[in-house]
Amino acid sequence: MVVGSVAYDSIKTPFGKIDKALGGSATYFSLASSLFAPTQVVAVVGNDFKDLDVFKKRKIDISGIKKAKGKTFHWSGKYHFDLNTRDTLKTELGVFAGFKPKLDEHHKKSEYVFLGNIQPKLQLEVLKQINNPKLVGLDTMNLWIQTARRDLLAVMKNIDLLVINDGEARQLSKEHNLLKAARKILKLMGNQKSDVLVIKQGEHGLLMFHRGYIFNLPGYPLEDVIDPTGAGDSFAGGLIGYLAKTDDVSLTNLKKAAVAGSVVASFCVEKMGTKRLQNLTVGEIKKRSAEFKKLTHFEV
Repeated sequence: MVVGSVAYDSIKTPFGKIDKALGGSATYFSLASSLFAPTQVVAVVGNDFKDLDVFKKRKIDISGIKKAKGKTFHWSGKYHFDLNTRDTLKTELGVFAGFKPKLDEHHKKSEYVFLGNIQPKLQLEVLKQINNPKLVGLDTMNLWIQTARRDLLAVMKNIDLLVINDGEARQLSKEHNLLKAARKILKLMGNQKSDVLVIKQGEHGLLMFHRGYIFNLPGYPLEDVIDPTGAGDSFAGGLIGYLAKTDDVSLTNLKKAAVAGSVVASFCVEKMGTKRLQNLTVGEIKKRSAEFKKLTHFEV
């Protein structure tokens, strides 16, 4: 189950442009995770929302997507040529401003839960409603680190896996070096024996920390990167979806899940918005995963 935003995005990159296309953290996550395991979405949309068929096509449980009177959350942004820098042009929260997730009984029984990038207070409210999850993952952003740190730290004490980018890791830990940052963040999470931290590094891959072990995975090399929007949420969806499918959170399987997430994210950026994810197949994931293994394998 993922709790987050289902939105409309208007995006301009040096290589393309879309206007009010399907987006949002829960959308990217669920399109990715549903390739591996049955997925439920908890979100709110306005009465102008007309894209539920995208979820239905992938057999995603949308009983938790509630319609409210008003407009769907709309974000507009522009990427610079290197695609690592973007400017937010417009944020219209619409019905998302009053989002207060209330879970149905079948949502409360979810074993693998991901708390998308929403206010930490709302993430805490969701956690209180979950019965006995096997794994809870969390995403956050610089805004909440800066303005809602106390609530964010409270959420972090009650999760198993944190996924953030390198800038957020530095801001949260107040350490420039990512290894030092990871050590501090794991202490903030509270259970260093079982907690997992993934620090995303964009095109350069990721660092994963678990039980004193560091896993460094490079980014999959691509010739055509069109739109990086949603890559992080797609990675998280592939990661958690793979863990749910295999029902295994061992270190060996966490590494496999990280590869699965990275492969899905590599497809996501090949087209504007969610277009590539909507048509992605398991066969394509398996093929690129095999190529990834060849690229990263070596003998000592």
